[in-house]
Amino acid sequence: MTAMQYFWRHPLAEQVREEGRLETRAEMTLNILEWRGVPVSDAIRHRVETCTDEDLLKLWARRAMDVSQAEDLFDADGS
Repeated sequence: MTAMQYFWRHPLAEQVREEGRLETRAEMTLNILEWRGVPVSDAIRHRVETCTDEDLLKLWARRAMDVSQAEDLFDADGS
């Protein structure tokens, strides 16, 4: 039992959880666009899928609900 508890506190386990959260957020953003019928280029898909900033992915997911073009997810400053 001690080994199992240790695993969940291990930095590697935290990294795996973080990567999972990022993947989920990216997938959610792309799904919203798809469900709304907004075309997504390979470049935008790649940008969303490789983003490592969870707050930015949350922002893009919120924007995905309103944009008419996938490019509109991003501000002029890149966020």
